[in-house]
Amino acid sequence: MWRRILTGAAAGATGTTALNAVTFLDMALRGRPPSRTPERSVEALVERSGLTVPGDHDERSNRVQGVAALLGLATGGCIGAVIGAVDVALGGAIGRRSIVSSGAAFTVVALVAANGPMTGLGVSDPRRWTAGDWTSDVVPHVAYGVVSALTYRSLNP
Repeated sequence: MWRRILTGAAAGATGTTALNAVTFLDMALRGRPPSRTPERSVEALVERSGLTVPGDHDERSNRVQGVAALLGLATGGCIGAVIGAVDVALGGAIGRRSIVSSGAAFTVVALVAANGPMTGLGVSDPRRWTAGDWTSDVVPHVAYGVVSALTYRSLNP
């Protein structure tokens, strides 16, 4: 059981690297700025929790940016770990599925895990996204899903 969970976490981490690489490539090619929704999500969480982020303006901003990036990394790894646990419960069915099928599963879970909290916090509203917004969000998550599935399969032959 733990082997599947840990290999799922490793697969999620490699998928997160792919997601980041595709996002950075998109920024470089199109000259677009980075999304600020992760930082706005941290700000919303801090506000709702009653906590504070210490530091002057720059220090505080840097801390929020760092926490947002760490949450992204943790989300990617945790998605993989959860999929590994589900795979155990399903008797290894996820690991035996095609890369397209398991990649789609990783992608859908990642899209929900990333966008659900931002939507719930009122930081973003996917119903108002443009086609470009959707492309900038979905394509990196597909990269996450495919790379995670490939890694998971290779670690669980």
